[in-house]
Amino acid sequence: MGNSIAEYASDHVKEPQVVLKLPSELRYHVFLSFRGDTRKAFTDHLYTALDQAGYHTFRDNNEIERGESINSELEKAIQQSRISIIVFSKDYASSKACLYELVIILRCRRTSGQVVLPIFYDVDPTVVRNQTDSFSEAFAGYEEQLKAETNYGRKTELAKKVRVWREALKEVTDLAGMSLQNDANGQESKFIKQIVKVIGDKLSRTIMSVAMYPVGIRSRAKAINLWLQDASMDVSAYAIRGMGGLGKTTIAKYVYNLNFHRFAGSSFLANIREVSKQPRGLIQLQSQLLSDILNRKKDSITSVDEGMVKIKDAIGAKRVLLVLDDVDDVDDVEQLNAILGMWDLFYPGSKIIITTRHEWLLKPHAVYKIHEIEKLNDEESIKLFSWHAFGQEHPTEQYMEHSERVVHHCGGLPLALQVLASFLSRKTLDIWDSALAKLQAIPNSQIIEKLKISYDSLEDDHDKNLFLHIACFFCGEDKYFVVKVLDACGFYSYIGIQNLVDRCLVTINDEDKIMMHQLIQDMGREIVRQESPKEPGKRSRLWRHQQSYSVLKEMTLAGGYKNFPKKLRWLCWHGFNLKSIPIELPLGNLVALDMSYSKLERVWEGTKSLGALKVLNLSYSQKLMETPDFTGFRNLERLILKGCQSLLGVGETIGFLERLALLNLEDCKNLRKLPKNISMLQLLETLIISGCSNLFPTELTEMESLKVLHADRYAMKSSSAISRRVYQPRVPKPRKGPITPCAL
Repeated sequence: MGNSIAEYASDHVKEPQVVLKLPSELRYHVFLSFRGDTRKAFTDHLYTALDQAGYHTFRDNNEIERGESINSELEKAIQQSRISIIVFSKDYASSKACLYELVIILRCRRTSGQVVLPIFYDVDPTVVRNQTDSFSEAFAGYEEQLKAETNYGRKTELAKKVRVWREALKEVTDLAGMSLQNDANGQESKFIKQIVKVIGDKLSRTIMSVAMYPVGIRSRAKAINLWLQDASMDVSAYAIRGMGGLGKTTIAKYVYNLNFHRFAGSSFLANIREVSKQPRGLIQLQSQLLSDILNRKKDSITSVDEGMVKIKDAIGAKRVLLVLDDVDDVDDVEQLNAILGMWDLFYPGSKIIITTRHEWLLKPHAVYKIHEIEKLNDEESIKLFSWHAFGQEHPTEQYMEHSERVVHHCGGLPLALQVLASFLSRKTLDIWDSALAKLQAIPNSQIIEKLKISYDSLEDDHDKNLFLHIACFFCGEDKYFVVKVLDACGFYSYIGIQNLVDRCLVTINDEDKIMMHQLIQDMGREIVRQESPKEPGKRSRLWRHQQSYSVLKEMTLAGGYKNFPKKLRWLCWHGFNLKSIPIELPLGNLVALDMSYSKLERVWEGTKSLGALKVLNLSYSQKLMETPDFTGFRNLERLILKGCQSLLGVGETIGFLERLALLNLEDCKNLRKLPKNISMLQLLETLIISGCSNLFPTELTEMESLKVLHADRYAMKSSSAISRRVYQPRVPKPRKGPITPCAL
């Protein structure tokens, strides 16, 4: 049945160049498909209710019958919608345009995971499924047209359409829908409220961003989709396993988007390997899992054990879909133990998907299936390469032979195909010949060396060094932070980062963080390691903690703080265990100082001049009682004191911070008042004082630059509104909350 509909859609609906729409490209929350007999009554009331609930809804306002097909704008609106609501009424099947819409909607459901909600208004679902009553009359009319048609081609075409329409009506009734009579006893206003609530629940789930050109994904995800869609009530897991760059995460996102609506709760925990290495990273993952499944803001968790107790309650209450992405830390399986250590407590029918390079990580846990990702075959490889290099399905004739040679050297690795295609795009054949000659000298097994071709293609040492800095130190960091630090090191960061983006060496995610695929990061770090394979101290960069500490201790600390590196731009020293930073420590060139989770009681004794400092992060320094003298910090732009629970006040010298744009005092529970001269901060845009449960009523005046104020349960975003008196509510002191890394 589904194949016929897909075949029909392929033949009669022009496929877009991008089959899977990225969430950022979606324009509508809801697409309404309906027959004109409900336009001025039920559908109009439903549209109004959705609009008032804040859901951007597409409704075709053309009341004229649209004939044999739908226009391209209407088709585009379907493709750009997160959810399609199909309002089945008695006359729905009499409209060929409505049936065309239904076919396209079901195609979007299969290819991009669009959620489809059938609404049975004044017709029973069995009537739609079996095409009886008014639906039978509509199809009888189509059969009469078939009999009357004398042209063989048109007759065959119409017969195919009728068959596909019938199958589509059967397919859509297999989905979970809502009926006016069954769900609301015929009460339309009650029914509409129920629909809006269901839409809200579905929209609260996050759609994962999938590859722009999803070549080969659908076939490789077929087995996992069938597993997710079975009716078994067993708790089971599916491991997606393979080498880096094969698309494990992409396939996991694809099947998650297609199936999360089938479960009462769902969570996609991305980048577990990296997140788990961060301070309190496992707690951060547990908190996200609870937030996703329970559909509420993140819980306060103080320990992994506490998180496990809360997770046990959550996963035992509803059927859930859980994706654990990039579980690859061979030295630490705690990440899995903390989440799957309670396998028997999952609600019946729950399913877990794990992406990993290492099968042995899974063996201590319950029964699971393993899906080995296959490399792309030659046809798929040339198609994926062509989309990225030429923007079309096949290479131009002039470049066909060269493209086939590139594809052969990539060995079916999607990441390598994308990187090389992006580099060669719009280049002359001479450059292609030169690149191919270099490729031939690199064995196919050495994937990292293949990726190095894009590094070698960077125009100058500036961009190469910028790339190596990011690969070694800045993956996952805010673009703002990276630019500030690297600009202070003499880089032209904005243009340099854009050059790296253009060559697919880095990406910028929706949170404005600089991201890099693991294989590309490994390639960059390998370049640095090869500078001196056996003597780390002779390399240009050190990123492993133990190596950095050993080299620093050997080369500089033997003579005391006077030998400490004087050209440091960024010092990140989590868990610093002294009561104050030694005043003689040479930090004059620092742009960013991160002393999160330190044991500092005061930052340092006396006054310190740090004229280059732009970011100061002292988050979760639980013993910090006072802020430093800010008179020497004139260029500071971000001051982060989140979770400093012993902090009693902020010094009046903060008024000297003329460039301060962000002040984060969240969860400073003993903070009594803000300094009177805070109004002197004319560039302050963001002030966060939520969780400051003992803060006295505070007057914020003459702060025209302030755009965002977070104070417990509300956030004000209008600078004009903040010129009035704003009170911080006095609330009961909550129990001790979690310590999580600040992400600003």
